[in-house]
Amino acid sequence: MLVLTACNQSTTALAPGGVVSGARQLVAAPDYVDQPSFSARTNRLPVLSLQGLFHASYVAPNDPSKIRTLLVTGDVIPSRGVNFYATQRHDFLWPFRPTAEFVKNADITFIDLEAPLFTGCPVSAASSFTFCGDPRFMGGLKLMGADVANLANNHTSNYGAQGIRLTDQLLQQNGILSTGLGPVAVVDVRGIKFGFIGFNGVGHAIDQTALKAGIQRARQLADIVVVQFHWGKEYERQPMADRNVPTPDDPVVIGHESIDWGADIVIGNHPHWYQGVEVYHGKLITYSHGNFVFDQMWSEETREGIIGTYTFYGTQLVSASWKAIRIYDYGQAVFMNDKDSRTVLQTMEAASDQLAARLQEPTTSPVPPMPPPPATAPEHAPT
Repeated sequence: MLVLTACNQSTTALAPGGVVSGARQLVAAPDYVDQPSFSARTNRLPVLSLQGLFHASYVAPNDPSKIRTLLVTGDVIPSRGVNFYATQRHDFLWPFRPTAEFVKNADITFIDLEAPLFTGCPVSAASSFTFCGDPRFMGGLKLMGADVANLANNHTSNYGAQGIRLTDQLLQQNGILSTGLGPVAVVDVRGIKFGFIGFNGVGHAIDQTALKAGIQRARQLADIVVVQFHWGKEYERQPMADRNVPTPDDPVVIGHESIDWGADIVIGNHPHWYQGVEVYHGKLITYSHGNFVFDQMWSEETREGIIGTYTFYGTQLVSASWKAIRIYDYGQAVFMNDKDSRTVLQTMEAASDQLAARLQEPTTSPVPPMPPPPATAPEHAPT
């Protein structure tokens, strides 16, 4: 009788206190303020969910021995207009400077480098789909603390095998690992090994045999397997194939297969718009982070991107957070103000819920409305 009364008559909030009430010592009560957290009571981490990602209630213990952070940006394309204006300024740190202090603080910073970097790259802001950049941009990558660069995309090969070789060599000389060329990039963070592999699905289908083998190889070398894809239809808020480009693979199918085959987190890029995320079998799939450094000033959506911070407790992903950026002056990423950032996060959540509903997976609650398209922002960064 005492137990039933204790469980059913608590209609008012309890004052915080260090002493657990007598009745609740006998039962597994919900998370009242005088109770330890779910994780402390059960010694288990919470299951990842969209609700937990967008409306976090779990705070990982502040234990540096357990916490590892992985930071991921959108597309880094120091080419065309970015290359032109950085050259005009004689400042190849310029695109990265406003965000570098935040970005470099993660344990691992993982970028998608979508342009070969070499001496003699033509300098022009004219419209072109053959990308390259000045090797002095390597200073910007080091300023932002880049640790691993994915080279598996549709523009790294714009100057052939020689462009790829020079870029890979430049990265290695500056202490940045590359992935997407075959070998697994392994980074050891205080005893936890992260293995990075990358695959390009733009221009051709992803080789699923190679994908499965790559994940298995990374699984042998690392505790946490991170797979990045260049995939999906451009300029869309939802992940989808585009057989006209072609990007023939459905990112949802490839993402699911990657998790089934052993990936711990799937990272997506290429669409140039940020997209929603999915929790599949307790693992996170991010379909696109949008742009980070690029010159696509012709629409507001292509000027926007997200920087994702993915927090692991041991080897389990327990939380994610996203910071929104806007591109100014044809190449410089700047963090958005609070109001615009909230709109971006609401858009991400709404897009994630739309995908979850289509796949008959749990949504957040309540499901937010999709905000209208972003308003036109000034061309120059606020001072």
